[in-house]
Amino acid sequence: MTAVGEPDKKRSVLLLGATGLVGSQCLNLFLASGHFTQVITLSRRSLATHPDNSNHINHVIDFDAPESYRDKVTADIVVCALGTTIKKAGSREMFRRVDYHYALELSKAALENGAGQLLLVSAKGAAADSRVFYNRVKGELEDAISNLGFESLSIFRPSLLKGERREFRAGEEIGNFLAGAFSIVIPARWKPTPVDRLAQTILKAAMNNQPGRRIYESGEILTGLA
Repeated sequence: MTAVGEPDKKRSVLLLGATGLVGSQCLNLFLASGHFTQVITLSRRSLATHPDNSNHINHVIDFDAPESYRDKVTADIVVCALGTTIKKAGSREMFRRVDYHYALELSKAALENGAGQLLLVSAKGAAADSRVFYNRVKGELEDAISNLGFESLSIFRPSLLKGERREFRAGEEIGNFLAGAFSIVIPARWKPTPVDRLAQTILKAAMNNQPGRRIYESGEILTGLA
């Protein structure tokens, strides 16, 4: 594995959540960059790899069975963009299973297999003591992953995501509409985060490969200061 702090050396990357809004954007950017030896994705069902890019490898796994993926989560970098909603998951318990347990167990396995850098997509307002369930789960995951011991950890806290989803999310649609209507008076840190801007920031951080822990707030991502 490549040591943290070597930004110019090509490395492999494991992308978790590659079928989602952020993950799919990251997948396209990481493959197009030509900066990585392999881009590995995981999915429940077969996921078509990019026909013009032999660097993309997809593994079908059972997220509830760690033994099904222990030997497949081997990469220098981990990008964790796993996420769902309570509505889509069906319950708070199932939401926590995806957004907390899956993300944490996969990150642990990757670390055990030699990964040195992790980039985590969290959420604005994430805090383990938050009264908001969604933000609390995100905050608990941030804390748990921060304690794993990755040499380089980047945490991204976007605001409402702005991009083309496969499924309709009423909350995001309403939030993005209001943000557009009042964009002049809304501070940058509260404006919706374009998913392409977030993916570019993640790619930049992955390539910089700086040691330590860094949090990228939504305002930094939006204004390009990250």
